[in-house]
Amino acid sequence: MNLIVDVGNSFVKFAVFQNGKLIHKIVSELSHFNDTYKNIKDEFSDIEKVIISSVGKLELSQIEIIKKQDNVLVLDSEAKLPFENLYKTPKTLGVDRIALVSAAVRQFPNKNVLIIDVGTCITYDFITSKKQYLGGAISPGIRLRYHSLHNLTANLPLLDSEIPKNIIGQSTSEAIHSGVINGVLKEIEGVIDEYQKKYSDLTVILTGGDTNFLSNQLKNSIFANSNFLLEGLNFILEFNTD
Repeated sequence: MNLIVDVGNSFVKFAVFQNGKLIHKIVSELSHFNDTYKNIKDEFSDIEKVIISSVGKLELSQIEIIKKQDNVLVLDSEAKLPFENLYKTPKTLGVDRIALVSAAVRQFPNKNVLIIDVGTCITYDFITSKKQYLGGAISPGIRLRYHSLHNLTANLPLLDSEIPKNIIGQSTSEAIHSGVINGVLKEIEGVIDEYQKKYSDLTVILTGGDTNFLSNQLKNSIFANSNFLLEGLNFILEFNTD
């Protein structure tokens, strides 16, 4: 039984895998890390291995708490990976992107795969059918776009995400929704189209916090999987401990 710890800027995802299957997942505030970890250990006493992936600020003392009890892999650029990393600056490649590419290798072997992670940022990562990671792109996510319009202008309101009913916004709120959401959708569709011109057999994965919000709005054929990163982390853990 494996425990996956995915640390973000404000929240932590804990996921328990058994025989490659996700059997339990909980999202906790970073400030409740110690208590949540203890509760999971009490509920799942058979946990043998742990992987920690952190793009946020996990204290060294919190990592040490886990290390005292479990066999722990702290994911970084030095970990053994199931693909060839051809990124020009491999040590700057985020652990979240490493996990997503690893999941693609496991679930779609011998395929050209574009992974689109729609979260705080929108990341695009491409792995070839020969398991060569070439890189991708990073752009602002939906919430970042709403916040930027509000924070960097004098009069625009901060809105919650909403699918626009019309391309023509007939009020300031409608115009913001049209600009942000249609902008994101057209960006994603455009990126997919560019990859498909070069790789006709492309497989596209959509994952991340805004997966459900966006998946039905996209015209291209995609696989939507909000747990893709967690599955990739579990695969990395198994790949490094087999």
